[in-house]
Amino acid sequence: MPTLIGAPTRVEAAGNKPKLIDEYVGRVNTGEERLSVAHMRSPAGWVEPGQRPEFDEYTVVLRGALRVEFEGGHLDVQAGQAVLAQGGEWVRYSTPGDEGAEYIAVCLPAFSLDTVRRDGD
Repeated sequence: MPTLIGAPTRVEAAGNKPKLIDEYVGRVNTGEERLSVAHMRSPAGWVEPGQRPEFDEYTVVLRGALRVEFEGGHLDVQAGQAVLAQGGEWVRYSTPGDEGAEYIAVCLPAFSLDTVRRDGD
């Protein structure tokens, strides 16, 4: 029988401004370790610390634009586009545009504070 996930769990975000993260599937909301699925909403001017996570992160931008910095450059991912950041590569996410961004992030395996490996940790 399918399992209904009645609501997400709001989790704390890193960065210079408040960002909303609602985890639907993952270690916090469902105890799932194989993958996580979260709905993100970040304001204009938000930037988080760089990281070299041990998981792959697939991101689908629903509204606005998400900047993904990597060693050697950056990508601006627009609404209707997606990006894959492979585990082990350095990335930093931000929303420098005026409208911020709304996006879905899927991490394989599930996001974990122990495996995100943020700069300075």
